[in-house]
Amino acid sequence: PQVVSARFECPSCGNIINVSQDDTSFKQPTKCGCGRKGKFRLIEKKLIDAQKLVIEEAHELLEGGAQPKKINVYLHTDLTSPLTEKRTNPGTKVLITGIIKELPIMTRSGSQSVLYDLSIVGNYIEPIEEDFTELSIEPQELKEILDLSKDPKLYEKLQLSIAPSIFGHERVKEALVLQIFGGVRKKRDDGVITRGDIHILLIGDPGSGKSQLIKRMSVVAPKARFVSGKGVTGAGITATVVRDEFTQGWALEAGALVLANRGYCMIDELDKMNKEDRDAMHEGLEQQSISISKANIQATLRCETTVLSAANPKFGRFDPYMPISDQIDLPVSLINRFDLIFAIKDLPDKERDKVMSRFILKLHQNVDSSKEVPIETGLIRKYVAYAKQKCFPVLTDEAISEIQNYYVKMRSTGVEEESKSVPISARQLEGILRLAEASARIRLAKTVTVEDARKAIDLMQYWLSELAMDKETGKIDIDKIASGITTSERQKIVGVREIIIELENKLGKVIPTDDIIKEAETRGISATKVEDSIEKLKRSGDIFEPKPGFISRL
Repeated sequence: PQVVSARFECPSCGNIINVSQDDTSFKQPTKCGCGRKGKFRLIEKKLIDAQKLVIEEAHELLEGGAQPKKINVYLHTDLTSPLTEKRTNPGTKVLITGIIKELPIMTRSGSQSVLYDLSIVGNYIEPIEEDFTELSIEPQELKEILDLSKDPKLYEKLQLSIAPSIFGHERVKEALVLQIFGGVRKKRDDGVITRGDIHILLIGDPGSGKSQLIKRMSVVAPKARFVSGKGVTGAGITATVVRDEFTQGWALEAGALVLANRGYCMIDELDKMNKEDRDAMHEGLEQQSISISKANIQATLRCETTVLSAANPKFGRFDPYMPISDQIDLPVSLINRFDLIFAIKDLPDKERDKVMSRFILKLHQNVDSSKEVPIETGLIRKYVAYAKQKCFPVLTDEAISEIQNYYVKMRSTGVEEESKSVPISARQLEGILRLAEASARIRLAKTVTVEDARKAIDLMQYWLSELAMDKETGKIDIDKIASGITTSERQKIVGVREIIIELENKLGKVIPTDDIIKEAETRGISATKVEDSIEKLKRSGDIFEPKPGFISRL
């Protein structure tokens, strides 16, 4: 609340003095008509609702290294009501009509400075860029959308239109189309919420086009934010608490994930982010909320955001002779939260290189060739918005049995063998469900059919066979992604630990490494596997090396 006028009473003569409060500081009368000077009694004040916003230039309007200019906006009365508050949520693009005023800047001593600050007293606010729920669709556009939904080649057209200037990566483009449509968010009676957003991680060699794909998706998707790993902090990606000059208290400032609520957040160079900053993303990816408990503020911010990330392999480029999963330098707890993970490899191939180089050179020769796409970007944005507003597909019994059969079949392959590996977990099952719902949403269908379920299963099987394959058993083992160690590796570590305990009983506390290797070879574990297991046991703190060539249990 802000005081706009105050009434004072003179203690001597009872005269009522009205004082208008136009300035930033509270004004009192200095003198009464009866000649009295000094303190006057406040009897009444008129209050109105007031709010301060800080608006800054849109980043796409900036040139070179220019910093975005900021200006304070003061809103009063009806512009601060709960109905209009949605228009002024952090991250919204707005058009403000108002009067520019100059405010004096005060020095630390309390005197007025020679400098003045400009601010706007707002009269009207109009949101320019809304999320998909508020995007308006004209009758002509609605007719185009409904005609497009009946097109039998809709999937292929969307795939071609999503990134026309990027060659290849058909499977990745197919996944990105499903991602922008997303699954259905479900809120149950017991308060449990299941996310509908599909998170995708692209890991690829430099120059493989993943950054261009992400940049392009930030243009195609309605309400998208683009951030790059090295230039972002944990506070910048989630939320932080800052001192508010207007209220002189603490205020929350939202980061990229919160600002992209009900939209899309594109994070490039994920592997270049600091560990602490990456850890801040965990809650936002799975629980879809950001909890803050700093200063005197305890708050939970909504973060219903779809995340598309890109990263480079551990050594900069994929080694074709090493398993792909061993070359991902990201914590398993973060990798586990992505529904789809794609390895984009740049391997020399004469025929493919010839076609790709021709495609790129033709693109440079004819700059407008990328405009010759089946569906233009503006229509894709409107189509996605309409699908998300109106379409909430429900699973059919046939689709449920198709997904269930795949899940049970995959799980049973791990039980049949001695290794007892876990090929797939409930997280992947929910991932298949979201992909199937997105596939149905593309057609604006009310139900998820068997074809949608098969499309989702096909995509899931594709990335699992690339990244979660255990090269020793030749079977898919989700532990490779979920914990970083396959079941077969874990069994070897357990075997080596048992050998160490047995030898300790025979030889004493200090055990020669050669004896462990000899004993392990009799049990069918090779010397290199033993050395790897010993190294992992050292790292976990189970054993240590008192002198070279000898180990002891802690």
